[in-house]
Amino acid sequence: MTDASTNSGEGGAGRQPIWGRPARGSRGPTPTHTRDEIVAAAIALADAEGLAAVSMRAVATALGASAASLYRYLSSRDDLLDLMTDRTVGELRPHPTGEGDWLDGMLLLARRQRELFRRHPWLVEVIHRPSGIGPEGLAWFDACLGTLEPLPCAASAKFEAIAMMTGVVSLFARTETAAPPVGFTAVDLTAYPHLAAALTTPSAPAPPGDLFDRTLRSLLAGLLSGV
Repeated sequence: MTDASTNSGEGGAGRQPIWGRPARGSRGPTPTHTRDEIVAAAIALADAEGLAAVSMRAVATALGASAASLYRYLSSRDDLLDLMTDRTVGELRPHPTGEGDWLDGMLLLARRQRELFRRHPWLVEVIHRPSGIGPEGLAWFDACLGTLEPLPCAASAKFEAIAMMTGVVSLFARTETAAPPVGFTAVDLTAYPHLAAALTTPSAPAPPGDLFDRTLRSLLAGLLSGV
């Protein structure tokens, strides 16, 4: 067994999901740690130092154990990333009940997701791993569908809207942690007349409301209203 991770996001195609496997192997000495303790230590490490700092060896060190001992609970770092993802997605509970306006309900779900990314900035790097959709991820998706239940549109349209919403939330989360954009003050814009005009045109008053809310309201309403 290795400590390698499929950083491409494939999550080890063909491997059995961690959710369907026992919490530890049947062989070996009596366990000194639980799978939950391992995942909690990994999340604390990622929160403090970033996802790159999370290795089986580093997590084992944090627990005062050997890296080899963790393989009685997990097959690889991919398993650990999947468990970390699902554990943090569980923080989105309690889910909305689905009562009231569907658009307001979806915005509430999106805001909670954005706050989750703020608490765990590394999560945006692994949330889209196909192998990382565990029980808590499925519960959140089910809550989204419950919120959209009053709409008469096809399930496929709802799936697309949920995926697009998550993509927009992820984009905002990445933007918040990214370096400031490079300015144009030192660039000769003579060859770029449209850009030069845009930069010299007086700014219009900002539309009312938060950009995050306005973006998602427009997106979801456009995708689902009248479908």
